[in-house]
Amino acid sequence: QVQLVESGGGLVQAGGSLRLSCAASGSIFTINTMGWYRQAPGKQRELVAAITSARITNYADSVKGRFTISRDNAKNTVYLQMNSLKPEDTAVYYCNGQETIWGVFHNYWGQGTQVTVSS
Repeated sequence: QVQLVESGGGLVQAGGSLRLSCAASGSIFTINTMGWYRQAPGKQRELVAAITSARITNYADSVKGRFTISRDNAKNTVYLQMNSLKPEDTAVYYCNGQETIWGVFHNYWGQGTQVTVSS
């Protein structure tokens, strides 16, 4: 069982930057897909960005060109660099990991970190 802990959230003005980190309690080397999701008040949780073990990335259209996801398997950490932040980026951001072990799918979630962007 892998536990994920996010950090790096906070309050920032529009146009600013933040870098979120997601530290795993175990190795993420075998976790095929790591991702960041977010959930704003009254809205459903949505995928922000994901990265596979082959470093293939996928981004929500709303963050393309502004956010960058990366992973450091040696440090068991995934990052989300967020630039040019907008008030609509305000949400709780969750780290996610997905892997299949002996045919059993495992879906891991962190506890979330709040990002607030002021206008």
